[in-house]
Amino acid sequence: MELQVGEKAPDFELQRQDGGLFRLYDTLKEKNVVLYFYPKDNTPGCTKQACEFRDQYEIFREQGAEVVGVSSDSPDSHKKFEKQFRLPFILLSDKGGGVRKLFGVSRKFGIVPGRVTFIIDRTGTVQYVFNSLTKPLEHVDRALDVLRALNKQQMQSA
Repeated sequence: MELQVGEKAPDFELQRQDGGLFRLYDTLKEKNVVLYFYPKDNTPGCTKQACEFRDQYEIFREQGAEVVGVSSDSPDSHKKFEKQFRLPFILLSDKGGGVRKLFGVSRKFGIVPGRVTFIIDRTGTVQYVFNSLTKPLEHVDRALDVLRALNKQQMQSA
């Protein structure tokens, strides 16, 4: 079952494309995280989505968020994908799909890994979930809209 808004995101540690380790809750100490699961490096939809996150990356940073992509591809595959498309954000290798399972991201038709974006705030709470395999660009637009709304809420309650 996919994680829902209001639930705590499970902490995890995975290897980044540069070989280092990424731990979710270490990043959440500093900023919100846009965690997006995608099927595979260098496929048409995944490349469009990654490039849209790249093109909007500075806006995500201005909104106090880090973008993190997750697939089961190897760190070497991620490194090539990052270099080819000049991706400024973190790509994580979830070999075996353990983190995908933790977040409840299922496979479509039992074969294709799902495409799901989670926005996780600094408390570790899931604030937004968008699940659409066929609308890769909407993940980016909707995530930005949600972050802007969250920041506005936080400013009003401060």
